[in-house]
Amino acid sequence: MKTKRLLIATALGILAGFACYGMASSGQNEVPIILALNIILSRTLIGFGIGISRFSLKHWSIHGIIMGFIFSLPAGFGAMLGPEFSKTMLFTSTVVMGIIYGFLIELITTVIFKAKMIE
Repeated sequence: MKTKRLLIATALGILAGFACYGMASSGQNEVPIILALNIILSRTLIGFGIGISRFSLKHWSIHGIIMGFIFSLPAGFGAMLGPEFSKTMLFTSTVVMGIIYGFLIELITTVIFKAKMIE
């Protein structure tokens, strides 16, 4: 495992978590602390998972998308606790945003910082 890749991907996951929390808290209702922690930690987990993963999926973009999907599923169920919208919309938007964050974390880690996965 490359330490550089792990640190960059995890840091990007933390940033994605706070960005996602910022979007979630921009609504009319206050975000409960447990939901805020769920949002931040789930995005951090996506970054950590990408950083430690050794699954070779032909291309970095596919890897980021799949890891974002897998790691956002538990967060999607947790997001269903949110007070503002329908449960289905919260689940779907959380998973879709997880896919997007996974792609972006992998893009920045692999292409911009050149911290490629060791196969």
